[in-house]
Amino acid sequence: GAIDHPQSNLADFYRELGELFAVPLRPHNRWAGFKALRATWLGHLQTTRRRAVLLVDEAQEMSPAVLNELRLLASARFDSQPLLCVVLAGDTRLTDHLRRAELLPLGSRIRTRLATEHASREELLACLQQLCASAGNAALMSEPLQHTLCDHAAGNYRILTTLAAELLAVAAQHERAQLDEALFLEVFTPPATATPRRAATTPR
Repeated sequence: GAIDHPQSNLADFYRELGELFAVPLRPHNRWAGFKALRATWLGHLQTTRRRAVLLVDEAQEMSPAVLNELRLLASARFDSQPLLCVVLAGDTRLTDHLRRAELLPLGSRIRTRLATEHASREELLACLQQLCASAGNAALMSEPLQHTLCDHAAGNYRILTTLAAELLAVAAQHERAQLDEALFLEVFTPPATATPRRAATTPR
């Protein structure tokens, strides 16, 4: 399951968990919901020998109360039996968030941490080429344009694809067969501003 609204309060978080795992919950009776969810995950584990997985994107938005509740929900028998595999994905604020005193017990239970850095130029280029090839036209962009986009993406895949999407939209409007550096300059070069002329003065 995937949590779509990480900034929920505790009651809404239980509602979302109940909907994700098809467990009828009454948010005002949190103890019953707590037991029902854990029984569902335990039954799944005993049947399949695999834990259910919960993905939380933008996890830095979760409140400490919700994160601690998730910690208590996810394991049984004094933490010796994990019932749920939780993947917290977020930006660098998540790491700072987990250093808070009330979240230290959760931070100490995180088994694997993966901190991603800015993508290299080679990684960006490989991504761009893969996207063009999977779209059915590996020659959609000229090679110089591909390198130019990678240079302007600041190591960020989202910036890279946004730039490429803007170029593709303009190329489609003008029915261009290939995207090249000339199109990049046309789209992203700011228009030149005319220098205002100084008013002529007549000496007295």
